[in-house]
Amino acid sequence: MHVLACADKFRGTLTAPEFGEAVAAGAEGHEVVIQPLADGGEGTLDAFGGPNRRTTVTGPLGDPVDTAWRLSGGRAVIEMARASGLSLVGGADGNDPLEATTAGTGELIAKAVEAGASEIIVGLGGSATTDGGLGALRALPAPSRLRGVDLVVACDVETRFTDAAQVFGPQKGATAAQIRLLTARLERLVDVYRSEHGADVADVVGGGAAGGLAGGLVAAGARLESGAALIADAVDLYDKIESADLVVTGEGRVDATSFDGKVVGAVIELAAAAECDVLVIGGRIDDDARHRLDDLDVAWL
Repeated sequence: MHVLACADKFRGTLTAPEFGEAVAAGAEGHEVVIQPLADGGEGTLDAFGGPNRRTTVTGPLGDPVDTAWRLSGGRAVIEMARASGLSLVGGADGNDPLEATTAGTGELIAKAVEAGASEIIVGLGGSATTDGGLGALRALPAPSRLRGVDLVVACDVETRFTDAAQVFGPQKGATAAQIRLLTARLERLVDVYRSEHGADVADVVGGGAAGGLAGGLVAAGARLESGAALIADAVDLYDKIESADLVVTGEGRVDATSFDGKVVGAVIELAAAAECDVLVIGGRIDDDARHRLDDLDVAWL
């Protein structure tokens, strides 16, 4: 039997490659192909083959950070969490929500341009920041150097730009007063980006991802895409599913949101089109998700 193991990380437990290795161990004697996936957050680099370059950039609170990224065949892949992530400051308790900057992410993009990248994929998620991408924009090369570069932002949320602080601020350690201040800053940035870049980021669906970094990069000419769909297409996931007898996917918690813009939902949809059986493994599977999986005739564990 030909088994395809393709999942996102199980946060705090397994990376996507480790999940694949566990499936391979359990399916000993069968042919197992491991394809790590991600929705645009942490794990995006693994989905594209892992990092092959390192650059020191400005961390979220100003300290230098040695950051891994990837460049291959003209395509650069960057995880903003590795440059501007909450984990770099020790979590919410160690963060300064008012000072946290995306400068390091902008520096990585600039480095990728300097290295000759013609396509740059920036995976969002796990950020410490709510600076609306201002730090990143200040670190980017001149607009003329971005011409001809396809800047793509991979994300999995639909939050609007000015809602970023209200939605994500608490998990980054922001108090109610700080959230009000951060929201006011984002509202001012809408005007700045409109006047200086000719971009109206206020109503961009997903513009609030990573504390507004998505909207800031849109102002610099980027386009936003569903991370799960983008990565599935980039790694030719449908072709791999079509060649399999069984697809095994999953995530740490499978719930109603798993079917909307997430890896589990994307895999199930592609497998249905390819008429391939699917097994979903979850550290926890909510009741509504179990019913949904049963309705889709998808096995779960």
